[in-house]
Amino acid sequence: MAIAVKVPNVGESIQEAFLAEWFKQDGDLVEKDEALFVLETDKVTLEVAAEVGGILKILVPAGQTVAIGAKVAEIEPVAKPEAEPSPKPARQDDLPESAPVQVAEAPKAEKPSRQKKEIESAGVSGHDLSPAVRRLVAEKGLDPARITGTGPGGRITKGDVLLYLENAPAGIPEPCVAPAELLQPDSDLPAEVRKPMSPIRRRIAARLLEARRNTAMLTTFNEIDMSRAMALRKAYKENFIKKHGVSLGFMSIFIKACVEALKEFPEINAFIEEDQIVYHNYQHIGVAIGSERGLVVPVIRHAEQMSFAQLEKAIIDYVAKIKENRLELADLEGGTFTVSNGGVYGSLLSTPILNTPQSGILGMHKIEKRPVVIDDQVVVRPMMYVALSYDHRIVDGREAVTFLKRIKELVEDPQRMLLEV
Repeated sequence: MAIAVKVPNVGESIQEAFLAEWFKQDGDLVEKDEALFVLETDKVTLEVAAEVGGILKILVPAGQTVAIGAKVAEIEPVAKPEAEPSPKPARQDDLPESAPVQVAEAPKAEKPSRQKKEIESAGVSGHDLSPAVRRLVAEKGLDPARITGTGPGGRITKGDVLLYLENAPAGIPEPCVAPAELLQPDSDLPAEVRKPMSPIRRRIAARLLEARRNTAMLTTFNEIDMSRAMALRKAYKENFIKKHGVSLGFMSIFIKACVEALKEFPEINAFIEEDQIVYHNYQHIGVAIGSERGLVVPVIRHAEQMSFAQLEKAIIDYVAKIKENRLELADLEGGTFTVSNGGVYGSLLSTPILNTPQSGILGMHKIEKRPVVIDDQVVVRPMMYVALSYDHRIVDGREAVTFLKRIKELVEDPQRMLLEV
């Protein structure tokens, strides 16, 4: 008897979802708990696995909007055949004298595929690069052989490339010559391609327009000398990894600084609801993470109670969830402030847009060595521009500027966060 594969319930307020991709084809044999398809809603993307093993019959193709609870496929259970004992190979003495000895003909070598050529030309033979990863590697002029892959079989993922860029000593590492094949478009591609926006992309577009229409958004800027933060990270990097199993990144330092500053300026951690201001006595920090399907902002709850190591582990866990399509609606809800790091993409300066109903968002950027004047001397320091976008209806300019200056003070002297001064 065929077992129905239905669209699962992914949230009380969600009535339909977008069937983005099938991992299997009609008639394929699937195993129990094997991922079948990707489901997208306006808030989250997740994989749906098979409840039983058997032959898959697809009823709804990819690219369709389906109702929650709708049947999209069937699985016909099949009994696994017992493995037959392999025949004992005949010895040469057992063969009749007239029987010629059969020599197995070597298989003909297949022509290497275009994808294999691209992989080999990129210097990572044996590792498959997705189109998004190939494009990012080419744009940044990176040597993929230097990037550690964490995907299945050591495959390099987009997250691995972004982590490599973030952990570079000062900005983007020395570029290598990008292979010509990575930069040239396929001649077989059509001039234009049209496809419907995914629910997540539609939701992103709607939220951005909502922030523009319904808030009095303003942005203030500052710059931070990253010398001490980089020295701290370098001095304790190995011990930190040995003790906690994760690397100390700049994101945890900035989140810690934001938590301390938000305690001093509660308006930036508050919401406007109709004619009331809702203040929060906790700091739920959203971390903007780019994925192949769009930008998502998972929330680190009660960041004020977490150590640097706990913050780094929380970020790594969310990155893994996003890559494996395991992010849940609860992971995206309840944030009171957001931190976005455009520096991993090479952004020098930008104006982040509010993540409503929040009243503030901090934008981090690329670290770049620049000449600065210190004690009347021109010196070269690793500098980062930072931007704070805020809702001017609830946050005055003085509070916003002072808040960003406080973050600058804490990041430029990280020991202050430990001493709470």
